[in-house]
Amino acid sequence: MNFKTPRPRRLRSAHSSLNAHGEAWVWLTGGSLALAIAMITGLLLFIMIRGASTFWPAAMELVELKDGRAVLGEITGREDFIDRSNGTAMHVARKLVRTANFDITGNHYEWFDEGAIASTSRPEWGTAVERMEGGRFHGFPLRILDKERVVAEGASQTWQAFQEMHPAARKRFREALWIDRHDRGALQRRLRAARLAVVQADLNAGRESRAYLSAVVAEKAVIASVAEQSMALDAKTASLRDQNAGWGVEFVTASGEKTILPLALIVRAWQPNRLSTAGKCGVYFSRWWEFLADDPREANSAGGVFPAIWGTVAMTLIMALLVAPFGVLAALYLREYAVRGPMTTAIRIAINNLAGVPSIVYGAFGLGFFCYVLGASIDDLFFKASLVADNQPTFGTGGLLWASLTLALLTLPVVIVATEEALSAVPNSMREGSYACGAGKWQTIRRIVLPRALPGIMTGLILAMARGAGEVAPLMLVGVKKLAVELPIDGTFPFVHPEREFMHLAYLIYDVGFQSPNSQAARPMVFTITFLLVAIIALLNVSAIWFRSRLQRRYIAQHF
Repeated sequence: MNFKTPRPRRLRSAHSSLNAHGEAWVWLTGGSLALAIAMITGLLLFIMIRGASTFWPAAMELVELKDGRAVLGEITGREDFIDRSNGTAMHVARKLVRTANFDITGNHYEWFDEGAIASTSRPEWGTAVERMEGGRFHGFPLRILDKERVVAEGASQTWQAFQEMHPAARKRFREALWIDRHDRGALQRRLRAARLAVVQADLNAGRESRAYLSAVVAEKAVIASVAEQSMALDAKTASLRDQNAGWGVEFVTASGEKTILPLALIVRAWQPNRLSTAGKCGVYFSRWWEFLADDPREANSAGGVFPAIWGTVAMTLIMALLVAPFGVLAALYLREYAVRGPMTTAIRIAINNLAGVPSIVYGAFGLGFFCYVLGASIDDLFFKASLVADNQPTFGTGGLLWASLTLALLTLPVVIVATEEALSAVPNSMREGSYACGAGKWQTIRRIVLPRALPGIMTGLILAMARGAGEVAPLMLVGVKKLAVELPIDGTFPFVHPEREFMHLAYLIYDVGFQSPNSQAARPMVFTITFLLVAIIALLNVSAIWFRSRLQRRYIAQHF
């Protein structure tokens, strides 16, 4: 018998075993996920640290140069570079100092080579002053003046008197500003409403009609009433400003220039080298409160961002209220009612393709359709008096409502796809059991399908809110504005005035970061506004996730 020698079996390597079981790809996928999470976490931490540290009062240093010049400021950066200007490579270290005093020096920041610095010190009475106009000021307090009369003199007495007098002066300044912005604004709106009533009566019935004559009489009464109230407001604001007139604080800069700053126009002042930790925390939280609750100033590079916060939150919530019903109804029809065929397939493909359309295209569509077509038609039907009297469109221009509708269209595919997935996850056995008990199609959807699909629907809505809140390009065309201090609030629409332009945090980041004339001073504000935008979006999403979890506990234990 012929026996064949058995061929030796090849041992399977560990590498081929891993490939056969797919474990190498599991490790690769897990590593990619860990890397992505680490990158996202690092970016968020970087934004949070840079944004949260913006308002911390840094030490004030007096930098004396070898050429005899002296500057007072905050050291905000250091860098090393190779200087080849003289034909030889030389290692040079330099410091970036926030010198402020732009109205005197023409610079907010300056670089100084380490070799040009003779000495640095931290003077006790070095003072940082935030002004309403002109940016930051750095100097040493000399005296407080009431016109020509010296009220306090010397660094110690001047600072003590400033701390006693400044709160009252700022209170009077804010009261006068409130009257000018709000009380006078209300009077101007009354005058405009009376004038538009006259124009509307002329358009409706003609100048010989009784309605027109009545409107003219009513306008004259409003004019007389507004004139009387304006005189009272003039007297009140004049009294407030007279009390502040002439009061000023004289400072001297490190280079010897003397400047008198009006007491009422100083937002706040602090001496960081004399502050304790508790004092620094007080300045820090005071600056944060101003940032969150006040209006912007200095071309949006200083002050607060409250109008932008309001506009961002209002637009996101209105967008969510608009996109949710349309997205859910469209998904319900496609999943529960539409017959499967070429038309339904084409609609689903179109919805998926709409998710990839650039956002600026939606902005152009919103401007053309909502503003110029739909808004102009509304103006012709209901607000023609405004067009005739002021040539000013009401709904025929960008506004909060059109911006919300545009972003609702932008995020509609996300909600439709997520809702369809949630509806398909509801077991058919539950539908069949409902039909077996005698329930109709709509009763089954309303009582069985929708409650169990709500967590999945909320997931789509959360994704839509996260995307819509951070969009910038469409808003630049349909309503966002560089500066809109007047909030879009009115009683004619729930909580907001729909046709009014508004500010937005995402656009504010672009404006401050790329349109500001002072890029160095604007950089910390960019990080702070970015940190705030991320926090607001996270807060909105956490609220929606909490609501979704409650729905999950109430209806089902399965996560969609």
